[in-house]
Amino acid sequence: FDVSERIVYLLEWINNLGFIGMFVYFILYVAACVLVIPGSALSLGAGFIYGVAAGAVLVSISSTIGASAAFLLGRYIARSWVEKKTSQNNSFKEIDKSISQTGWKIVLLLRLSPIFPFNALNYVLGITGLKFRDYVTASWIGMMPGTVMFVYIGSLASSLAAIGVDAGRQRSTFEWIIYVVGFIATLAVTILITKMAKKALSEAKEIKKIDLVEVDEEKI
Repeated sequence: FDVSERIVYLLEWINNLGFIGMFVYFILYVAACVLVIPGSALSLGAGFIYGVAAGAVLVSISSTIGASAAFLLGRYIARSWVEKKTSQNNSFKEIDKSISQTGWKIVLLLRLSPIFPFNALNYVLGITGLKFRDYVTASWIGMMPGTVMFVYIGSLASSLAAIGVDAGRQRSTFEWIIYVVGFIATLAVTILITKMAKKALSEAKEIKKIDLVEVDEEKI
């Protein structure tokens, strides 16, 4: 559907709407989150149209509300099906329980990492036991550095048509800092999730052993 080209066309239209364009942009960004359409071009466009400060605020509000909407859709539409499929799986239940207890750390790291897809995470995290309040707070904080970076890059574009085209442009110090932070976050979230998964699986096995012992005792 030439999504990138259509987004640029919509951004050009929004640019001509003046103040009302902000409300249209907000609706467009939320819709993109729900429909799993990459929002990088939209973030760049906000920087070009509204500047760094106003653009960052607009994208931050739009992305957080859009992510929250997708999270709730994933939780109330898909969660019951997932729970049904995993109801007999003690390992999954223990991992889900661990995420619900310390999930905000994982969400924060996932949002800082450039590796994990933003829109897909909204739905995936919705089927865990993660508290909505923790999800929103961690997402908002974790997405802020990337938001500022994309908006800043967009503010340097020569035109909306040039959005997303690097053309050999040198990376700024700020961009490199964001990339390094994202790389560290990727390593951290990988280690954290692996550690939590191993702990959950170990606990699940211990629970299973205890259950088997109790069954044997009852038989005796």
